[in-house]
Amino acid sequence: MNIMDSENRVVLNVGGIRHETYKATLKKIPATRLSRLTEALANYDPILNEYFFDRHPGVFAQVLNYYRTGKLHYPTDVCGPLFEEELEFWGLDSNQVEPCCWMTYTQHRDTQETLAVLERLDLDTEKPTEEELARKFGYEDDYLKGTVSWWQHMKPQMWSLFDEPYSSNAAKIIGVISVFFICVSILSFCLKTHPDMRVPVIRNITVKTANGSTAWVLDKTQTNAHVAFFYIECVCNAWFTFEILVRFISSPNKCEFVTSSVNIIDYIATLSFYVDLVLQRFASHLENADILEFFSIIRIMRLFKLTRHSSGLKILIQTFRASAKELTLLVFFLVLGIVIFASLVYYAERIQANPHNDFNSIPLGLWWALVTMTTVGYGDMAPKTYIGMFVGALCALAGVLTIALPVPVIVSNFAMYYSHTQARAKLPKKRRRVLPVEQPRQPRTAGQGGGIGMPGSGPMARRMNQVKTKDLGPKIDAASAYIGKAGGKMAQLL
Repeated sequence: MNIMDSENRVVLNVGGIRHETYKATLKKIPATRLSRLTEALANYDPILNEYFFDRHPGVFAQVLNYYRTGKLHYPTDVCGPLFEEELEFWGLDSNQVEPCCWMTYTQHRDTQETLAVLERLDLDTEKPTEEELARKFGYEDDYLKGTVSWWQHMKPQMWSLFDEPYSSNAAKIIGVISVFFICVSILSFCLKTHPDMRVPVIRNITVKTANGSTAWVLDKTQTNAHVAFFYIECVCNAWFTFEILVRFISSPNKCEFVTSSVNIIDYIATLSFYVDLVLQRFASHLENADILEFFSIIRIMRLFKLTRHSSGLKILIQTFRASAKELTLLVFFLVLGIVIFASLVYYAERIQANPHNDFNSIPLGLWWALVTMTTVGYGDMAPKTYIGMFVGALCALAGVLTIALPVPVIVSNFAMYYSHTQARAKLPKKRRRVLPVEQPRQPRTAGQGGGIGMPGSGPMARRMNQVKTKDLGPKIDAASAYIGKAGGKMAQLL
């Protein structure tokens, strides 16, 4: 019975740790690596009667437990991609992980998506090699042939100088200059609307007096911005125009450059300055020409250019992108609540006599519901009846709950992106290469010696001492009996 049991067992040496199980256990999950074990495999050791696998021993403990119990659990001390690689090696499906471990197991996928997003955001300040630059700018063939022209050599330098602020000290200086002109442009745009910064336009108006004579009156109601702001705008937009042209000429991909959202804002804001000059020159005599100044508000959008100089703004924008579903859900619930409570408060204020009713229509109630649900509360409109106050209390509570629910998700996304960005900044840029080459296993035979100098020593000689007991057991017993008989005869002779 013991011999039959030993023949049904199999020894698996995984990463130096020996595991022993029954062959029938490994047949429970067919079409896997362990279910097809035979002694003809190269990793089978006939001397130790075991199969050797140079794999992670910690993961294999869960793999073997999956064969025994039919339940695959995730070890918490192993990284997710490593666990997936090991399961792929053993021929198992990673989707068979138990529900209790699924959330912990899939966290690495969210991390990998985050790292892929950070890779696209180009937050890494590592300087690329010349070969990578040649591949990026499309002159890889010329680089391999050694026929790089001066323009092909100059183009990546110009691009990194104006588009990658942290690539060199000169690029940092260009970035500081760009930020300076952005701040000056925004400050000028805001200050020229201040009354103390405007110059009145004096006009002579002829009026008739009470006695029928005419008189001159000075009209100073209209004001224009000081002329200094115009020169400031000219200098700033000259720099912005120069920067756009240089970046467009040196860009590796013209189509991608034109369709970029930040670049669209950049050249539309710059173009609005020149359009404003043309309109002031040729359309200033038209009525309501002042409304054309409204389009100059596009220049305030230059603040988004700061995303090229600040990784924090990039992370913030990406956080809102990643939280788009939650924000959409928030807006949907807000609109739903606004419509419901605006209708309720309109009819609630009409049930009782209310001479000071502020809700004359449902559209006015929409404004009140929006202000109440967002917890702003201007106080310009308020319910006066008890039923209206009850509706207002429900509206305020619903607004607090609606806004508070998606906020933790947005905060969690921001913390995730920020923490990974800080981790990437502290990690070494270059890793040591590990060659994916497996050492060939030499075939072993029972008659091989152990070492070169002494044939009876070495690891092979030590393995020869571990010959299977079931093969040499009868021979050892016979030899022991023969030695015992010989010893008895010698004792009688003495």
